[in-house]
Formats: sequence, structure tokens, C-alpha cells
Amino acid sequence: MIKLLHFADAHIDMAKYGRHDPETGLPVRVLDFLKSLDTIVEAAIDEQVDLVLFAGDAYKDRNPAPTFQREWGKRIIRLSKAGIPTLLLVGNHDLSPALGRAHAIEEFATLEVPHVQVLDRPCFLKPADLEGLPLQVIAIPWISRSGLMAHLDIRVTDPVELYQALEAKLTDLLKAWLDETDPDLPTVLTAHASVQGALYGGERTVMLGRDLVLPGSLVKDPRLDYVALGHIHKPQDLNQNAHPPVVYPGSIERVDFGEIGDDKFYVLAQVERGRTQVEWRQLTDIRPFVDRYVQLETQEDINARILEALPPPEQLEDAIVRLTIEYPLEWEAIIDEAALREHTAAAFEFHLIKRPQRETRIRLPDDQLAGSLTPLELLDIYWRARHTDSDERQVLTQLAKDIITDVQREQEL
Repeated sequence: MIKLLHFADAHIDMAKYGRHDPETGLPVRVLDFLKSLDTIVEAAIDEQVDLVLFAGDAYKDRNPAPTFQREWGKRIIRLSKAGIPTLLLVGNHDLSPALGRAHAIEEFATLEVPHVQVLDRPCFLKPADLEGLPLQVIAIPWISRSGLMAHLDIRVTDPVELYQALEAKLTDLLKAWLDETDPDLPTVLTAHASVQGALYGGERTVMLGRDLVLPGSLVKDPRLDYVALGHIHKPQDLNQNAHPPVVYPGSIERVDFGEIGDDKFYVLAQVERGRTQVEWRQLTDIRPFVDRYVQLETQEDINARILEALPPPEQLEDAIVRLTIEYPLEWEAIIDEAALREHTAAAFEFHLIKRPQRETRIRLPDDQLAGSLTPLELLDIYWRARHTDSDERQVLTQLAKDIITDVQREQEL
């Protein structure tokens, strides 16, 4: 039995929100990601795992700043000093699009860091390649389109045909390696890629380029005993309650508001031939995100209604908060922005997005003419275009009826 720890999509240089820590000089959001990474490294050492498998994307930037490389390096060196074999798969955010340029985690291979292997091309690792572990690993890192074309000798230029050819070549390669596996040893497939049937999270805001997509049937091949995936930030097992587990652990921290509802995990897997037990370990102390939207349709109690859309101040503490308000442009001066910022003072960061709507010319439905509508029908269209509250519309409609009735009576007299 092999005990492995699987995580992916660290993106430790996500400094999109907030301030810098005065003690370390690092962005506080970077410290959030590093805190999760520290938890994962400590778990690997405490649990005495046989193998750590990182399924790609150490960074969000293909050219990370040296400071961020230093912080990532500190954590990987801890695994090296603990004597834990560690496989680092190259992800799309780690790889330069230019053929021949170094990728973001290449220094571990260049310096030949003990117990650490960088996997930057498709490969089939056997026990001799894994410090004698009774395990086989098929690895599919992210490879640039030009690199993959060169590696697989593909000469197609049409984009659609190109990706179809790349996916077909990769499928053939994986099937050939599966045919070579020792049936008595457990086999792990690790890939930084999309898989048919996977659910995407909010990482579309940071993903680069078009995806290669692996067939679902391929990753569920019964000759595999665990599939360790990276690239999609939403945690999921694509082969739930079946063998092999096909696992995206997800990113180690919330990248943006697209991941607002996602918990964050790493995975401990007990891998045996024909049987694998998976334990999802939740990462705690993840920074909360709060997202609220308000559309104002009446001027009555505007600021009270906006504040009601937000949680109480104590629930906003240390959160990244976004409030979006849509309203008619002429109500701009009524909105009390100072009161909103006071309410969210305990938040880590508050983003107020105002979307004033300019009044547009009222248009009738294409199949109607003004002359074909009654005065009350025309008034109803006008009030709806002005976002008049439904209760107020009823009162105004009744008043209009009364006025029209009075005018008609006077005309009859």
C-alpha cells in the first residue's frame, strides 16, 4: 500500500486583493495561500506519507517574482529534507508559451534537489524512478501547443483539427503506457488537464489558453488505481463510489469570487492495486468572500435597503466583500457611501460597484402602436420603465382611473 498526498493549483502569487504585511513585506493574500501550503507540507511530514504529488500550477504568473519563487522553494525544500519523494507536475500557469524557455519550477530539476522530481513532459515512472516505491506513475503535465506538436510530431495547422489531433495522440500514448504497466503494482495517473464531465469553478478568470480535454473513459480505466488531477479549481471526484477515484482536489485558497461557495482541500490516498481509500482533508481558516447584489426600484428607504443586503458587521470581519448596486442615475446622490464603508470597516477589503442606469427612450413592443393602447396601458408601460414599485403602481393606476373617469363625466355633461 502506498500513502500519497495529492494537491494542486497553489497559485501562491495571487496578490489580487488587499494590503501588504508589514512584518514580511508580502501581500497578505499571498500569506493566505502560503498558510494553506504550510498546512499541506506539515500534513505530509506528520502523516509520514510515501509520496507527495503536486498536480500543477504553483503560480498564477508564468514569470513569478523571485520573492514568490523563494517562498515556494522554502516549502518544497522542507519535503526534500524530510526525505519524502515529491513529484511536481508543470501546469499551464508555470509554463512559458515560448518553446525552449525555462518554466517557473525548473530550478528544482536544474539544482537536482534530493527527492524532488519536476515532470515537464509526458512520462511513465516505474519503481526505479520513484526511489524504489512499489508504484507506477503516468504523468501528463501541461505542455504548450508548440511543444506538444514537436513532441508528438503533429503538423496540422487548423486550430480545431490541431486540438483533436493532440487529444488523439495523448490518448494513444496513455493507452500504450497502460498496456506496459505491471498488473501486480498499483498505477497512478497524474495530469494537469481538463477531463470530460468535470465541473468548472471560478478559475476561468485565471486560466490561460484553450484546454486539452482527456476522455472520461480513459481516466476511469480499471487498470488505474488513483487519478490525481490539477487545473480545475472545483474539488470533485469524477468517478464517485467507483474505482479508480478520479480526483480534482481544487485550489488551495479561494482565487476570486467565482469560488465563493467552494471549500478547499488536499487529499490523502491509500493506494493499493484494485482498491484505493480517499480522505478529503479540508483546509481551514480560508478567507471568506461575501458577494451581494442590490437593484433599486424605488427611492423609499434606499440606504436602509442597501445595508439590509449586507451581513452584520461582525460577519464581515476579515472578509473580501463586493457589493454591486444598480439604480437610476438620478438617485446617485441619495446613496450614502460613507455609511456603507462604516458598516464594512472590519472587512479585509470592500469593493463597491455602482451601476447607474441612464434612462432610455421607452419603446413599445414591436407588435403594438401607441394608438392601439389605452391611456392606462401606456401609463403602466411608463411606470415599469421608471422602475416604479408594484404597490406604488397600483395606487397610481387607481388615481389615474379616477382622473380619467372624472374627465369623461365632465365631457358627457
